[in-house]
Amino acid sequence: MIFAIKQNIFSFLSHPVLLSCFGSWLIAQFIKTFINLLFGRIHSFGELIDSLLWRTGGLPSSHSAMVTCLCVTVGFRSGFLSDVFMVSLAFVFVTIRDALGVRRANGLQAKKINEMGKMLQEKGILDYTPVKEVNGHTPLEVCMGVLLGFFVGLAFSLLK
Repeated sequence: MIFAIKQNIFSFLSHPVLLSCFGSWLIAQFIKTFINLLFGRIHSFGELIDSLLWRTGGLPSSHSAMVTCLCVTVGFRSGFLSDVFMVSLAFVFVTIRDALGVRRANGLQAKKINEMGKMLQEKGILDYTPVKEVNGHTPLEVCMGVLLGFFVGLAFSLLK
């Protein structure tokens, strides 16, 4: 019984689709962190770890890379006309739409709200605490994420 559980956990953690998705996300985060290091946007070890693991926004989009990689590897494993491929393709479109539209709009709105709040605070009208500005993505960042995810998924699928 315990051996079967360990075997199932190992099978889950070594599944090619999971590994390819995690790999594409990790590569995207690494590229993003490297770019931030080159441009002097990282000033401490904590910021480096944050950029590697959690920071959103930037080039390439790790969300777009991951879902594109998922779609490609599912397509190769299950067939490009399978139901599960069609579900993963729909997931790609929803994720990309969110990255370009909703999250980007939220970030721009939060930036304007913070500007207005700072102005009102400077005039003594109210005490303002800034809201978090969540970064969405530009079309270039999403396109680069999609390309990265496509090539990582292709590599995992063809180099079994």
